[in-house]
Amino acid sequence: MPTANSAPPPAVSLSSCRAVWYPAAVAERIDGKAIAKRVRAEVAEQAAAFERQHGRAVSLHVVLVGDDPASHVYVRNKERAAAKAGIDGEVHRLDASTSQEEVEALVRRLNADAGVDGILVQLPLPEGLDARPIVELIDPKKDVDGLTTHNAGTVLGAGDGLYPCTPRGCMRLLRETGVDLRGKHALVIGRSQLVGRPMAIMLLASHATVTIAHRHTDPLEPLVRQADVLVVAVGRANLIPGDWIKPGAVVIDVGINRTVDGKLTGDVDFEGAQSRASAITPVPGGVGPMTIAMLLSNAVRAANLRADTP
Repeated sequence: MPTANSAPPPAVSLSSCRAVWYPAAVAERIDGKAIAKRVRAEVAEQAAAFERQHGRAVSLHVVLVGDDPASHVYVRNKERAAAKAGIDGEVHRLDASTSQEEVEALVRRLNADAGVDGILVQLPLPEGLDARPIVELIDPKKDVDGLTTHNAGTVLGAGDGLYPCTPRGCMRLLRETGVDLRGKHALVIGRSQLVGRPMAIMLLASHATVTIAHRHTDPLEPLVRQADVLVVAVGRANLIPGDWIKPGAVVIDVGINRTVDGKLTGDVDFEGAQSRASAITPVPGGVGPMTIAMLLSNAVRAANLRADTP
């Protein structure tokens, strides 16, 4: 016990105490449908402004080759969403027997058409067609998927161009959720050109500390456990168990997988992750709606970029 003459204990500064995070019972469900609705409303206003200024609607053209059912569903959804946003255009539906030369010739015609603002080649293409040279033919200013090498370089340099739709949608979800990425440890699982690589670069541009993992990463669990922000884009159902999630982490699940009973599920064990994460995207209803919304946003952006180019 202290005596009358002993010195009082040193005062403790509140600023020196670290706040302790206590997990919520259930993570915030990041509503991609609601956020995508706001984005589409913004796009509709921008498309209307473009039409008033230039006397024509924004024009988006889609090249659809073959009979893949999923591709046809995706394109119909894009077509409807574009029409609702006031975006004009056409879907060029080609038989699976269409040759490489014929597809490339169509892309060249669309490039040369001054009335076409955006070009999207729906992937995957049927067997026998090489997607890479077809995509590379697209005028970078019309590349609304952001897949050309030119636009990949734009992302790397944080330049003014067209970025891939899904990573753009993920970044918007993080922004709408109020996540401050500065100094956060972000883990991106998946290194595809469509999602993983540009996602990592965009996170880095927002001052996160970024790690990329892929199918050769071993062990994966320790990386997941230290991630403040986790983005998973692999395409393997429940690849990430819920108990790997760092308490308080924000989880963006890009994966879309169909189970044996026909249900859609993501790459993350949603039920298990809910009790540990602070916020998480559901599947479906998370990233998916944002991809189409950002495609429409890219179409209007492409139209404006072209209009501003002498």
